Amino acid sequence: MRQSTGIPQLDEALGGGLLPGTLTVVMGATGIGKTQLGLSYCQSGLAQEGQRGIIFDLTTRGDSQNQSEYAKRMFGWQMSERTFVDHFDPASVWDAAQVRSDYLHVFTRGGRRVTIGDMQPEEWQEFKADLMRRLDQTIAFFYGNFVHGVRRCVIDGVEPTNQDSDSFQFHLFDYVYHQVLRKDHDWLARDLFRVHFRAQEPTINAHAYDCRSIGGLFLYTSHEVMLDDLISRPIRSGDILSNANTIIMMGKIRNETKIGRALYVAKHRGSACSEDIMPYQITEQGICFL
Repeated sequence: MRQSTGIPQLDEALGGGLLPGTLTVVMGATGIGKTQLGLSYCQSGLAQEGQRGIIFDLTTRGDSQNQSEYAKRMFGWQMSERTFVDHFDPASVWDAAQVRSDYLHVFTRGGRRVTIGDMQPEEWQEFKADLMRRLDQTIAFFYGNFVHGVRRCVIDGVEPTNQDSDSFQFHLFDYVYHQVLRKDHDWLARDLFRVHFRAQEPTINAHAYDCRSIGGLFLYTSHEVMLDDLISRPIRSGDILSNANTIIMMGKIRNETKIGRALYVAKHRGSACSEDIMPYQITEQGICFL
């Protein structure tokens, strides 16, 4: 079953929607509408799976992505945020009232650079140690939502770099995508419960889910602003675009004396898709195709 983006014209261009169990990359410059598209995709989960999608925010510079404000204005959605705590009990994932939340911002200190090369070795070691301390609760955020019916995830706030491998945001994304989203439920539970896995195994089996039913939408901020530049951008072997099942590009277009916005489905493996460049505008309700 396809996952709707919440935008009928885009679903039609995608041959019916996005394919669960795969990675979709939405690429474009800051302010082009990626977050609005991600929120629309999350909201659509309420009708299809009975639960909205979740948002994992990798922003490091302290710039707000305005997800909560957009969600409230577009859908009347009062987003709930998970916060890190000093004493965390993994068994809390079985209590939906405690663990079911819409949003997690993994980095609490703003102003950090996003490339490893911009840090001194001791800063990088400190950063990694800080991240490892948060990893258990990050896993619990995903696992706890999935066992309570969530089937879609948006990863936002990734900033542009010259090479993906230089960015610690990409390192964390790669871990989350391969070791959390695409991991069988019982193996992810092992990472969470560790030595207590056997004691929790009956409850784990009672809350089984299929990781192939979970869709992932990765919002990637590009250096390129114009859609033509995005379309002509070379894809390097091993980068995030080469590994994505679906690529949606969003950029500015020039029409004589006016500048507008347009979207293009550059790749949609395993499905027919439109080859059209689709002009749109951003309204109070989100993305509206012209």
